[in-house]
Amino acid sequence: MKSQVLQPFKQLRRLLVAGGLSLSVLAAAPVTAQTVTLSASSNIPVHLFHKVLMVDWAADVEKVTEGRVKINVLPKPVSTYPRAYDAVRDGLADVAYYVHGAQAGRFGLTQMAELALLGDTSEDISVAYQRIYERHLAKANEHQGVKVLAVNVHGPGAIFNTKRPINSARDLSGLKLRVGSASVTQLAQKLGAVPLHKSSSESYELISTGVADGAFFPAEAIATFKLERFIKYGTLIPGGAYNTSFVFIMNEDAFKKIQKRDQDAIMAISGEKLSRAAGRAWDAEDRRSKAVMQAAGVQTTQASPSLIAEIKAASAETEKAWIAHANSRGLDGAKVLAEFREEIRKVAAGK
Repeated sequence: MKSQVLQPFKQLRRLLVAGGLSLSVLAAAPVTAQTVTLSASSNIPVHLFHKVLMVDWAADVEKVTEGRVKINVLPKPVSTYPRAYDAVRDGLADVAYYVHGAQAGRFGLTQMAELALLGDTSEDISVAYQRIYERHLAKANEHQGVKVLAVNVHGPGAIFNTKRPINSARDLSGLKLRVGSASVTQLAQKLGAVPLHKSSSESYELISTGVADGAFFPAEAIATFKLERFIKYGTLIPGGAYNTSFVFIMNEDAFKKIQKRDQDAIMAISGEKLSRAAGRAWDAEDRRSKAVMQAAGVQTTQASPSLIAEIKAASAETEKAWIAHANSRGLDGAKVLAEFREEIRKVAAGK
């Protein structure tokens, strides 16, 4: 009876040996991985982020993982913009992009990338920011519960309004301007404006109805949110009056579901590569929006030396506060900030 039971296994072994195989080799043969499908929540579908950091990246993920990981971009966001980070951390969605300033004080180290007069392009600052984040900021573990895929900033922050040209801080006095983060709120207050902390998607209603007189925005936002009909004056600041810090994130547990080779493939198209792509796309949108403003008759001027000096002075206290905060988190704040500025210069020089 026992020999009858074992007979099929003996026959299988003879066949394998005849073919140059063994049972141990058969056991070690790879099993086809099950497809992992992740959900992505996009809060501003009209924005370039939706295409670059969602649609394009999702297609690249499927390509580099040979279809083993798919990203399903949801037709509607699973949360409001300020809660997008928590939605990913808690598993309501697997992937999202998020603006750090949406929750004041929560991601203090990222305000380094929002300081005034850092650089002239989103690409330069974003790539340098990603490098410094990986080198220094990541160790502070501010992004608990998520996998950081990339960080970046928008183009140089400018001042747009419906009332008058801005030649000095005195011209900003009393103007109600939309702002998007705590650092820009502080800058606006110090320059004499009245900051309205609202999401970018609310800017059309705010400005078209006169609730706001304008906004601190990168040039891109005027065309993106169709504000050229209302904005009359734009003041462009060399180096940027400010920047806004963004992060592209994935739920930690979702990332762990992905096999190691596909994790590596995903990170190879994220990080600095994705920061550069986002920055380059933003710079292109800044240029497009400037053309739209010119066609619409928006009067754009370069900031005067005196206004630039006032912006620098107004941001000095914020810079000192950031250094102190970085020191409290175990970093050498002054050294990291100096390294960040040097990294921006290196990227701008093609390094």
